[in-house]
Amino acid sequence: MCGRFASFTDTQDLADQLAIAEIAEDARLLPPSWNVAPTDPVRIVVERASKGSGEVTRSMRVARWGLVPSWAKDPGVGARMINARRESLLEKPAFAKPFAARRCLVLADGYYEWRKLAPPATGSKTAASKIPKQPYWIHPAGPGVAALAGLYEFWRNPAASETDPDRWLVSTTVVTRPASDRMAAIHDRMPLVLPRETWDAWLDPAINDASDLLQVDSPPLATRPVGDAVGSVQNDGPSLIEADPEPRDPDLVLL
Repeated sequence: MCGRFASFTDTQDLADQLAIAEIAEDARLLPPSWNVAPTDPVRIVVERASKGSGEVTRSMRVARWGLVPSWAKDPGVGARMINARRESLLEKPAFAKPFAARRCLVLADGYYEWRKLAPPATGSKTAASKIPKQPYWIHPAGPGVAALAGLYEFWRNPAASETDPDRWLVSTTVVTRPASDRMAAIHDRMPLVLPRETWDAWLDPAINDASDLLQVDSPPLATRPVGDAVGSVQNDGPSLIEADPEPRDPDLVLL
């Protein structure tokens, strides 16, 4: 699964990379984060047609991470829907409709994953403790953003008045896939990172069936063991993606 990522590239730099025409004010003001967690606000890229002219515009907006279906009674369900497995998208009512009509790119500089290590030897003082894990920072091997395949949805707060500016909640989920052969050494799942040549088709609202894009190969990724600080949502800052000087993983996965 993808449960933690980082998004710190300057908003205008992202807009230039993705040919974004409009940037919502809350997206422009969203501060950088090296430790984005479920239910946090994140930057997404969408394409929507104007109700008046029908002209399609690519824009950057803010959504809450954890998709809330339009029919949900309350937004709390979103905390359990941060990921959408590509193998079962069309089988889940919460994901099938947005997959056909509301696809987006979730903008990340990279993501974190935890590799399970060998348990302590039987009889040791730590044998009964939790299985040790090594956190890894996984990011594009070359320059540029990691554009994660995402879906987004609108949820209307039934208790809010028509004049309440917060009556609509925009939420998003990250599509995941089985790990590639190289990434499987760290975890059996990974986010679907879309290569640049697929961005236009993934965002195009006129394409109702984007199933073929679910099977594309992700661009090359690099890995780096990092410290345990990323495990706490209270921690943030560039130091989280710095190399762990004393990694506990005896078989480092360096790509």
